[in-house]
Amino acid sequence: MTSPGNSPEPYGPADPDGHRAERAALKERISADSLTTRRDYLRIVATVSGGLVVGSTVVSAGVLHRHGDGGAAPLKVADRIERGEAVSFDYPGEDDRAMAIRLPDGTLVGYSTVCTHLACGVLWRRDHGSDGDLYCPCHEGQFDSRTGEVTGGPPPRPLPKVVVVEDAQGAVWAIGTARSGEAEEAGLCRGLTARNPALAEAAGCATRRSGR
Repeated sequence: MTSPGNSPEPYGPADPDGHRAERAALKERISADSLTTRRDYLRIVATVSGGLVVGSTVVSAGVLHRHGDGGAAPLKVADRIERGEAVSFDYPGEDDRAMAIRLPDGTLVGYSTVCTHLACGVLWRRDHGSDGDLYCPCHEGQFDSRTGEVTGGPPPRPLPKVVVVEDAQGAVWAIGTARSGEAEEAGLCRGLTARNPALAEAAGCATRRSGR
């Protein structure tokens, strides 16, 4: 049996210099790891911050796809929308998030739900005001539910509109789009002109566009 006095103690009292050397090496290794971690952290922060700046600039400049740039056939979005209800759908493309809302007074409105600030998703909050409000939770953006105009936060432009109508059976259809700040009629004529110029002219779109 090995006696306590013979137990191996490579860095015990019998070897104080070895103990100090081990501690010094460990401290140096921890410091090196911490430095690497700090450098990695700063690199990540710089990358993410740069990405946000570039993304914000691109969105603000209108370089990215705008809701309503594409055309599409009419889309049935709901068999019925009751007062105080909203329905989400994609229109005119599968990446164009949109919403139709029946306001408490019965008015039917439709909007893109892509925030004009940094493209976060916009929600309808029924319990905010008489008409509710359209709200972007990313940066506290707010829009008027009746007009799509900005009422608070950083969004620079109103929400693009989605033109929605109700048929004789009460079903709701999306039939066109209007860009931010564009009138619904102008948006419909723009889309119709792109798809069928002759039909657009027959509908009087050219006259309306020229202001006559």
